[in-house]
Amino acid sequence: MSEPASLPNELASLRAKCDRLERLAQVSGVIHSTLDPQEALTLILRETVRLTGASSGSVVLINPTTGFLDIQASHGLPPNAEKLKLRVGEGVTGWVASTGRPARVGDVTRDARYIMLRPNVRSELAVPLRVDDQVRGVLNVDADRVEAFSEEDQALLEELARQAAGVIRNTWLFEQLRLKARLFEALVHVGQSINSALNLDDALAAITREACLLMNGRMSSLLLLDATQEWLDLRASHGAGEAYRTKPRLSVSDSLLGSVVRRRKPVQVANVQTSSGYQSVALARREGLVSLLSVPLLFRGQAIGVLSVYTDTPHTFSNEEIRILSALAELSAVAIEKARLYERVVDLEEQLRQGEKLGALGLLAAEVAHEIRNPLAVMKLLWHSLDLRFPERDPRAADARLMGEKMDHLNRIVERILDFARGAEPRFAPVSINSLIADLDLLTRHKLRAQGIELVRDLDDRLPTLLGDATQLEQAFLNLTLNAAEAMPAGGRLTISTRGVRLRRGDTEPTHVRVTFCDTGSGMTAEQRDRAFTSLLGTTKATGVGLGLVIVRRIVETHRGTIRLSSRPGAGTRITLVLPLA
Repeated sequence: MSEPASLPNELASLRAKCDRLERLAQVSGVIHSTLDPQEALTLILRETVRLTGASSGSVVLINPTTGFLDIQASHGLPPNAEKLKLRVGEGVTGWVASTGRPARVGDVTRDARYIMLRPNVRSELAVPLRVDDQVRGVLNVDADRVEAFSEEDQALLEELARQAAGVIRNTWLFEQLRLKARLFEALVHVGQSINSALNLDDALAAITREACLLMNGRMSSLLLLDATQEWLDLRASHGAGEAYRTKPRLSVSDSLLGSVVRRRKPVQVANVQTSSGYQSVALARREGLVSLLSVPLLFRGQAIGVLSVYTDTPHTFSNEEIRILSALAELSAVAIEKARLYERVVDLEEQLRQGEKLGALGLLAAEVAHEIRNPLAVMKLLWHSLDLRFPERDPRAADARLMGEKMDHLNRIVERILDFARGAEPRFAPVSINSLIADLDLLTRHKLRAQGIELVRDLDDRLPTLLGDATQLEQAFLNLTLNAAEAMPAGGRLTISTRGVRLRRGDTEPTHVRVTFCDTGSGMTAEQRDRAFTSLLGTTKATGVGLGLVIVRRIVETHRGTIRLSSRPGAGTRITLVLPLA
């Protein structure tokens, strides 16, 4: 019995389909072997050219920012082919991108749509690349002979395009996740970097530097609101030229970056060189700035400035990038306020130190007045006992009268100084010693940290309040802390402890508060211990003015307390204050 005439054709068709499926299976294994986007596109194109017998080919993707068709991978094309920029709708490839339909051109010389990339091309086959039901690009092959591609080749290329689209989507997702992981890792590093800066200018410089690195930008800038809230001043930049750094300040009410402050929302511009809303178009061209992303610096819901990043090529910032830069801006706002607070703390500490010096000068003046008053009283007694009387016309009579007047003048000056010193008596009110020590940490922690000094606080949570002058007691605690820091220039440990103590028999509740400052510093010699609390005029301190411990003793005494010192060279110093509760 003879075979039907159509059987050989059916067998040939089945063999062709099996061969095509086998080749597609091989291609699938190859193109799924990588997660790198560029490498995946190169593998897809290589296998496409091989399976279709083409002479050259390209993978073209639509650039969402510029609208151009960018050649992402090519095979067999001239080196300068990737510089060709076609818009969607231009050429055979652009037509496929525009319509979403495949194009099989048997003779390109007869197709008005064709734009030549390689002179020997005679036929072309192009199919759309769809990702999530949207045309994102074109898979294109060329041949050097007419009618080189069949319907089977077109079906094969369309199937390859479907597989390629899935690979492209997966690699894009992977790349986005990898970018997100890198951005968050960088964000943690940025947060550590900018929060380690205590000086405001250092913090601002760190913010712009890290923002530029984080977003792979050409330049970044940070502008802060001035005191009037009407102007934005450039406070820091990274990668900016002299022209940008010296440009005029921006008005909040009528500038693009001012709108970021007013609306408290991010703004991005595709190309600042052509944007009508951007104030410095000519400057952007000179500096090579293209795309802009600007986000507000928000602190407690209020905008305090603007953080901006520029690229040197067209770029559309993704939602993830906007979120990342906004997160950096939030960290930056906190770092800025922290740096400002630290500067205020430093100023406050300096004011306290100046207050300490003024207080010390008052005590010094009082002591000088005491020392002068005694010999002055003797001089006056002796002067009156001499009873020097001279005739009116004797010149010595005027001299004697003048000497008596000047001694009276000196005595009045001494009395005024003593009256002033007596006016600095403490003003008693309920005081929490633990709170004073906690506040002291804010003033001294940066100094202690810079010297490598560990501060240990062992505070009695049940410590009762006492009646005292909070300002004077804080001054005494500050002096003791700074003295301890001076004794530990190479680092060490300072332990501050508080306890409620009972010093009278029969008492069931604490009668006094004991505050102890114990350091691991260089300690004191016997001579230094003996003279630690002596006269302001008799200090033996090598540096400083030698007023700290004397002032502490005076403050403790005015609070009817006691102070004890224990120290040995090389073994540190312990100073204990005992203050009555009432």
